[in-house]
Amino acid sequence: MAETADPARWHARLGELIAEYEVPGASLAFLHEGEVHEFAAGVLNVATGVETTTDSLFQIGSVTKLWTTTQIMLLAERGELTLDTPVSQVLPEFRVADPEATAAVTIRHLLSHTSGIDGDLFLDTGRGDDCVERYVAACADLAQNHPVGATQSYCNSGFVIAGRVVERLTGTVWDTALREQIIEPLGLTHTWTLPEDVLRFRGAMGHLDGTPAPAWGLMRSCGPAGLICARPADVVAFARAHLGTGLLADPRAMWEPQVDIPNPYTLGRQWGLGWVLDEWQGRRVLSHGGNTIGQGAMLWVIPEEDVVACVLANGGHSAAFRQAVAAELFGELLGLAVPPVLGPPAEPFAADVERHAGVYRRTGMRMTLTARDGGLLLRGEVTGGLAGLRPPMELDLVPVDGTTFVGRLEGDPQWQSVVFYELADGTPYLHMGVRATPRVA
Repeated sequence: MAETADPARWHARLGELIAEYEVPGASLAFLHEGEVHEFAAGVLNVATGVETTTDSLFQIGSVTKLWTTTQIMLLAERGELTLDTPVSQVLPEFRVADPEATAAVTIRHLLSHTSGIDGDLFLDTGRGDDCVERYVAACADLAQNHPVGATQSYCNSGFVIAGRVVERLTGTVWDTALREQIIEPLGLTHTWTLPEDVLRFRGAMGHLDGTPAPAWGLMRSCGPAGLICARPADVVAFARAHLGTGLLADPRAMWEPQVDIPNPYTLGRQWGLGWVLDEWQGRRVLSHGGNTIGQGAMLWVIPEEDVVACVLANGGHSAAFRQAVAAELFGELLGLAVPPVLGPPAEPFAADVERHAGVYRRTGMRMTLTARDGGLLLRGEVTGGLAGLRPPMELDLVPVDGTTFVGRLEGDPQWQSVVFYELADGTPYLHMGVRATPRVA
């Protein structure tokens, strides 16, 4: 095993990496050999020039889902519910558009992204303490992205519903339950959910195309899916608690594979309960990423080595930056080679691209794929509550094999992967960004 990283080198190295990937500011913390190391570089907001410090709060986005999962698991350990409890048993008022799905969806489906509920409903239901309750009521109109349990598709909506389950069983709002169940027991001082609390600290501003984003954060109703703001050291402390029994009696239950991810080239091969599961050179890896409006987060855990790392960034080529940090950090700490991001094959592959052409649609996204020059042109349009924040994207997709393609946005060093596949009933799907999208035309 390599020796502990040189703090002086990493302070400088983080600055070099944010410059290389055009990230305004970033903060990194990692646990190695029982000691937590913290680093920061850049600025929190290019318009103000406020310096990033290790105590600065960033939006950790969907890493929040691990906290909501932990809340549910704490309730399960108390006997309040089981993983296979139907959601409607805890929330009799719960409805989605399909009555059969309403009856079939369980807690396990929510936590493993297998409910099939169309997942990207970003709906502002106000700032009141009833915002999560009102969001769940609005889910009555949500269609199924896929049949319950048929595949894996990332589901923000499912985690807001899980947050409402927490509210019902604890008798308090999700934010308060989070503090009582996790934040205060772990002694976390720099972990908050509401902007008025974040304002008491240095808070990062997201950036899109190098300028401050048009909005600071998401609506409060999406709290259980992605509204925690924290410093990396607090996120590391939270993950460290999952390596022992200081929080959950059996944290390993969350590490059990629940479903294979159809596109294993994005985050990992399988989903557990909350955690993304993978293997690097035979070593188990737990992880979760998060993206909000111009901010990005990544948390990794190597359980058998008691190593945890969290990096938070506020713009630029955030995904490529996080990949570079992981490759260098885990190589240095553990001599561990992080798998590279899938790119084009060394030799061109001749694929039947026409069979994948068409229109694919789910809540929040419409993608049109057209055969072109032996590959596919993907045009993606954000719809719904976040439609105004991003212009349509275009990707030229290059075939890696008959069902796997890669492409990247202009100017972005990071490749994105797309996998085409069919459900057991033959329905064609596209899997990209850990989301399943059915072909509709």
